[in-house]
Amino acid sequence: MNRSLRKIAVGLLGLVLLAPTAIQAQDALGLSLGSQAPPAAVDDLEGEPLQILDLMPKGKPALIEFWATWCEQCEALQPQLDRIQAESGDQINVVAVAVGVAQSPRRVKRHVEDHDPGYPYVYDSRGNAVRAYKATTTSIVLMLDAQGKVVYAGVGPDQDLLGAVGEVLAD
Repeated sequence: MNRSLRKIAVGLLGLVLLAPTAIQAQDALGLSLGSQAPPAAVDDLEGEPLQILDLMPKGKPALIEFWATWCEQCEALQPQLDRIQAESGDQINVVAVAVGVAQSPRRVKRHVEDHDPGYPYVYDSRGNAVRAYKATTTSIVLMLDAQGKVVYAGVGPDQDLLGAVGEVLAD
């Protein structure tokens, strides 16, 4: 992508990030609650292709965050994700999908090395996961039940992910 197109893409993404944070799943993501999580080809941080659903096998709930190194809202969610991984990582699969806008796999690797979250980060270089999950911005979080159905969708830093995980695990 050339420099001017990248600036336009980042600017448009910035406008989306200014939208209200409390929105319904179908308004923010296009996925309705109860829909089955779709497959999507992504890459690990070494550039090897994989399917996102392989990181979230059925039989165990999952939390997916669409994330970027430059996203302040994602940074605000990080303490909750760290706590979820520490307290419930054996009960729920946590996966971070690094969007391919204004960041590189190397930059994502650096974040993972510095932070050591304990859960996988994948790189969505071609936007397959973004399109499949209809993730219109970063800081979008989806939770899937043990059968792979969407039971929670939210966006922005004011999400109560700890409460949502508690509900998913209680079901």
